[in-house]
Amino acid sequence: MKEQRIDVWHLEMLTPGTASDMSEAGSDLELRLVEHPMPELSRFLYVTVGAPWTWYMRLNWSYQQWSDYLDNPAVTTWIAFRSATPIGYFELERQGNDTVEIVHLGLVPSFIGKGLGKALLQHAIDQAWRLGGKRIWLHTCSLDHPGALANYIARGFSVFKEESLLDQIPAERIQPWENAGRS
Repeated sequence: MKEQRIDVWHLEMLTPGTASDMSEAGSDLELRLVEHPMPELSRFLYVTVGAPWTWYMRLNWSYQQWSDYLDNPAVTTWIAFRSATPIGYFELERQGNDTVEIVHLGLVPSFIGKGLGKALLQHAIDQAWRLGGKRIWLHTCSLDHPGALANYIARGFSVFKEESLLDQIPAERIQPWENAGRS
């Protein structure tokens, strides 16, 4: 573990319809709700999508912690497919005060840079509004994709809080197999 400064931006969207149109690159995405949440699947998505961005907070969760979290009826997981291939996912959590958090959102590494992040985010926004919220929020940080903050703002989010913190993060990112995701 190493101590690192992390800049965090908290963003919100208060009205639907402020996001821009979905990119043509993502028009063929198919979304599927995970109807029977499974810790194995959620951990796989978390590790696969989060590895390039040093997602670390759930790495030490036990099977029971994953199960307890996923048993919460306020939490939903959606997987995006392109031609039957999973390319990314997002996780939503309904919270008090008519709020929905986009808890996690991201692409499988081999699908980054193909214009699909905009479409995946737009799908997450659409699903969050369908849950009946009056406010959608999320956070991103300096460990995330360099274009993440700009993507959120371009889709209609605005920053409501910024902070910096020091945290102990893994010294090395989770590594996929050598040459994985490279074509």
